[in-house]
Amino acid sequence: MIPYSRQIISQDDIRAVVGVLKSAWLTQGPKIAEFEKSLAKYCRAKYAVVVTNGTSALHLAYLVAGIKEGDEIITSPNTFVATANMALAVGAKPIFCDIRPDTWNINENLIEKLITKKTKALVPVHFAGNPCEMDKILALAKKYKLIVIEDACHALGAKYKGKKIGSLKSDMSVYSFHPVKSITMGEGGAIITDSEKIYKKLILLRNHGIYKDKNGKNIMTNLGFNYRITDLQAVLGLSQLKKLDSFIAKRRQVANWYKQEMKNVKQIVLPTEFKGINSAWHLYVIRVKEAKLRDKLSTYLKENGIGVNFHYPAVYSHPFYKKLGYKGLIEENKYQETCITLPIFPGLTKNKIKLISRLIFKFFKTNGKN
Repeated sequence: MIPYSRQIISQDDIRAVVGVLKSAWLTQGPKIAEFEKSLAKYCRAKYAVVVTNGTSALHLAYLVAGIKEGDEIITSPNTFVATANMALAVGAKPIFCDIRPDTWNINENLIEKLITKKTKALVPVHFAGNPCEMDKILALAKKYKLIVIEDACHALGAKYKGKKIGSLKSDMSVYSFHPVKSITMGEGGAIITDSEKIYKKLILLRNHGIYKDKNGKNIMTNLGFNYRITDLQAVLGLSQLKKLDSFIAKRRQVANWYKQEMKNVKQIVLPTEFKGINSAWHLYVIRVKEAKLRDKLSTYLKENGIGVNFHYPAVYSHPFYKKLGYKGLIEENKYQETCITLPIFPGLTKNKIKLISRLIFKFFKTNGKN
């Protein structure tokens, strides 16, 4: 089975982790600060705070932004549920904006009409690693005095108009280091910011709301959480970060191979990457033009050893959100019925891409569509 994604761990990663296992520090040690400094430098930001996963990163970002009961955030329905769930966790209401029919990101031209007096933050999601139209989003935030928190869990290593995601002057950008992401720490997440005030509050809330006074005593000033990572995770992150650009280059090569091999398959829509945008290609999602064939194609590929997935069912389509009264959106409804995620990760070879592409071509030929 070719999985839809997987981590790439090499001997230098293993040696780095073993080195920490032999050291005096397994957690709360020097490798955490070292990784944070390296990550901030890579993203062209002043500060990075690493936490247990992307979900806890979102939770802390919302808390530090002061988002609370009665507030609203505007975000995309085409995302993992954590983006909206953590807004609910702090008492706020997610407002879903429909997506663009080309990039499948939030439609920046539809955001303004959703802004109300309750709106506190805009939370664009860089779906599949493909950056949103941030100039328009940042301009709206400035106009209405809103906070911008980029859900960049798919987009470490991506660029928007030549600038690294994380350096676009949003209030915060959030990352994930799950094994299928650009780099992995096993599990892990991070918040990037240029604000010293935000940075200090994130550090405090990550560690139970406790700081040490001048005498070394623990003083709790806020209700915080244990969202700390270990030095084992941090050193793996450090080792992986050194290879991030090569990982992205390999993902981009895989995406180009797919484009070359499937450009003549008329029954599918390939993902779009506009000029000036450099996707991190976290996912490779195609759309089947006839929705009724999507699940049949998925079954066919799985039967032939190709691990496919679906990213994503609309957040509002889940039973939990339906109970809250959320309704569907036009483009997102079309998207969730036609999307299918094909394998993409740095270790994929051209021959495997040719195999996947031939199977897709054969499927539509068999179904009389090519």
